[in-house]
Amino acid sequence: MSDNHATPPPAPTDDDYKIIAFCCNFCAYAAADLAGARRMQYPANVRVVHLPCTGKLEMDAVLAAFERGIDGVLVAGCLEGGCHYLEGNLRAKRRLEAIRNLLDEIGLGRDRLLMVNLSAAMAPTFVERVQEMVATVKRLGPNPLRVTANARGVAVPAARRPEACTAKGATST
Repeated sequence: MSDNHATPPPAPTDDDYKIIAFCCNFCAYAAADLAGARRMQYPANVRVVHLPCTGKLEMDAVLAAFERGIDGVLVAGCLEGGCHYLEGNLRAKRRLEAIRNLLDEIGLGRDRLLMVNLSAAMAPTFVERVQEMVATVKRLGPNPLRVTANARGVAVPAARRPEACTAKGATST
């Protein structure tokens, strides 16, 4: 007798979540580099992107990351008042707050985007913030915009997969 029920997909692990950390050159990237030099451990699914300054991070780049299925974005800049480009981190903070509001409006959730301020010597704090971001993304679940292949090899956005249809008000097709 055959079983016609499909097996449920395995529960996502920490490594299944994709997170980008945009880090400014002088402080946050230096903190990330120091964490590596000290062999401090943080999840391998976090990719650090080196920026000259968080003030140079465009809204389009952050939104494009979410559109491409990234589960969380961490933006790490200099301490407030300590930006090497004077006000770059303050401009980034204003832009990111606008993006967080937009993420709430479109249903992804503002908690998928976080900005932190670090000095170059704050490697342990960098690791803690990365771990917090991973925990937040794990609590929120995968980005519903992420596209995966179904059993027939057809791309299916996460929001249209059967396991996502158990949400309140959702119906299966």
